[in-house]
Amino acid sequence: MKNLLLFTLLSLLLTAPTFAQPRGQQPTKTLTTEEYEPKSSLVTKETKVTRSKFPFVDVHSHHGNLAPEYVDKLVKDMDGMNMKVMVNLSGGTGDRLKQLIAAMKTRHPDRFIVFANMTFNDINEPGYGERQAKRLEEDVKNGAQGLKVFKNFGMDMKYKNGERVKVDDPNWDPVWQMCAKLKIPVLIHIAEPNVFFDPIDRFNERWLELNQFPGRARPPEKYPTFETLMTERNNMIKKNPKTNFILAHLGYHGNDLARLGKLFDTYPNVYVDNAAILAELGRQPYAAYDFHVKYQDRILFGKDIYEVSEYHAYFRVYETRDEYIEYYRKRHAFWRIYGFQLPDEVLKKVYYKNALKLIPGMNAKLFPK
Repeated sequence: MKNLLLFTLLSLLLTAPTFAQPRGQQPTKTLTTEEYEPKSSLVTKETKVTRSKFPFVDVHSHHGNLAPEYVDKLVKDMDGMNMKVMVNLSGGTGDRLKQLIAAMKTRHPDRFIVFANMTFNDINEPGYGERQAKRLEEDVKNGAQGLKVFKNFGMDMKYKNGERVKVDDPNWDPVWQMCAKLKIPVLIHIAEPNVFFDPIDRFNERWLELNQFPGRARPPEKYPTFETLMTERNNMIKKNPKTNFILAHLGYHGNDLARLGKLFDTYPNVYVDNAAILAELGRQPYAAYDFHVKYQDRILFGKDIYEVSEYHAYFRVYETRDEYIEYYRKRHAFWRIYGFQLPDEVLKKVYYKNALKLIPGMNAKLFPK
């Protein structure tokens, strides 16, 4: 009986149908994070927006090419996108500034604005702030319409004794005061995304970027903490209430809009640009919409890295209610983003009205009343 049972079981196993997976369905290999690029199966509305609904000003761009054909190509691109004015933040100072202004504005006087930059060659000599303020005053006479401060300020710039130059260093107060006197804005880049200061581990949502570009990490043994830089920045703003500061990249509070709102509420001389933070806004469309409506007078449009196709993503997020949009740079955002379709009046302020208010010398006739 026992042998008969074993024989029956063996017969069933040998004659049972095989349900093997088709070869094409088998995983080919283990994928890395960089290799995994799933194509969404979601069927939803996709709006192509290659031209902004209203003319706009890009307050955050960088260009050093003086060739006439390069500048002419920029204007052609701008016309295609409906960009009326581009702000070049990489103007330099002295003769370099004058050359760049001449190259960009000789044939296109109303389409470009150039911001001056500081020189730090003499920061170890007494009276640096006063000398830099005088240089800035001369740069404005030569055509500069604002001041751009780059991210090495406060981060890793040091005096010859090894002491870090702090963002609220009193040596720079004469510069900020000169900007107030000249009625020009300071577009200032302080710090980096806060997660760049965190450990590069599996919990860091910018791990991919930091893995691909390890030099972007800000470990505590080499750099001040994020909160140290924010405290110094706020002290600088508080000391100079008559100076208009435009904080680049939403002041790196795009992931904490409530904190940025408190900053606006505390300091009426603070503004922000939205350069390179679309992935932050697009993943929180309801909060982003409410924030833009509430603080519509404090946000300016900016892009940073110049790539025409990437402007289209900004237009789509700001002007449509499209969902589950793939961001154009995976290392910045592995998540999808959503459009939050601002009201027209808010959109106009972000696109051009706030820039007209803050940056002197812009031709208002280029824009609707």
